[in-house]
Amino acid sequence: MSTPADAHEIALAAQRLLAGELVAFPTETVYGLGADAENPAAVARIYAAKGRPSNHPVIVHIAPEGDVGYWAAEVPAEARALMQAFWPGPLTLILKRAPHIGDTVSGGQDSIGLRCPSHPVAQALLRAFAAAMPNGQGGVAAPSANTFGHVSPTQAEHVRNEFPREVAEGMPVLEGGAAEVGIESTILDLSRLAQGVGPVLLRPGHVSAAQIEAVLGVPVGRPDAAAPRASGTLKAHYAPRTPLELVEAAQLGEAVAARAPQGRLAVVAFGAPTQAFDRVDWVQVPADPARYAQSLYARLRELDREGYARILVQAPPTDSAWDAVNDRIGRAAAAFTLDTTDLPGT
Repeated sequence: MSTPADAHEIALAAQRLLAGELVAFPTETVYGLGADAENPAAVARIYAAKGRPSNHPVIVHIAPEGDVGYWAAEVPAEARALMQAFWPGPLTLILKRAPHIGDTVSGGQDSIGLRCPSHPVAQALLRAFAAAMPNGQGGVAAPSANTFGHVSPTQAEHVRNEFPREVAEGMPVLEGGAAEVGIESTILDLSRLAQGVGPVLLRPGHVSAAQIEAVLGVPVGRPDAAAPRASGTLKAHYAPRTPLELVEAAQLGEAVAARAPQGRLAVVAFGAPTQAFDRVDWVQVPADPARYAQSLYARLRELDREGYARILVQAPPTDSAWDAVNDRIGRAAAAFTLDTTDLPGT
């Protein structure tokens, strides 16, 4: 088992943030690639390292003691209620951005995504960084620590493999073990409440729409044309290098038989194979959505290293408990079915 980053390593990482440099750190969802949220040049380094379009916003992470009102122009009662229920934790709230906060973190929009992670290493880093700021209000802008559109990292080693040049140049990668949740945070838009637009779920995650509705007492809407842009919501995202195809359970055997002659296959399925296939490796996965999500990205990275011609993934169930998993798998598969004009980074 890996040893979590100690106080000395965290203090050095905080100093790197203060100097405008990048730091990779664990959260309960995935590992993040962080920079001082109020330093436009530092945030630009995130975009450059990832190859991320500059109009694609990043999430600002704050410590449990951080003042949301410093970052947001207004903090509605709905946001306070959700923070009380789910922070620290895997829920990002989109609010109106405070005028003194630059728009680098929001991709030029008038909103800002805020989250308070629950991972102890992330919290220690955020506290150390904030304590060194003159006003005590340090925030770390941090998308997932992977190149844009690729599978998110859930272990420190994934980050080191993804950014060897940055690591060689001194970028700290704080160790925090395997991510507990394994997929990115839920993103909820509350930035348009004053306009009469209720809460809108921009990205499903570990905190479900039903849980949010139970706190707010109102339905959660789906994204509309006027919804703010948010992290991880492009049609194609979270993709391995190996072509990935999503297949319904009833068509799985037929799809394997058709694809096997084209090269070595990996099949990710809930049950055992009903017949033997040459050059096909069958990977059984848990039928529990939380356990599936926790291991999803690590599994895709492992399969990517094995030189398969294609990965076939059995489509998960369609009930609401699987919304977050279906979102990630659907976007990963879309990277290999959409026109190139729809692909990440194009």
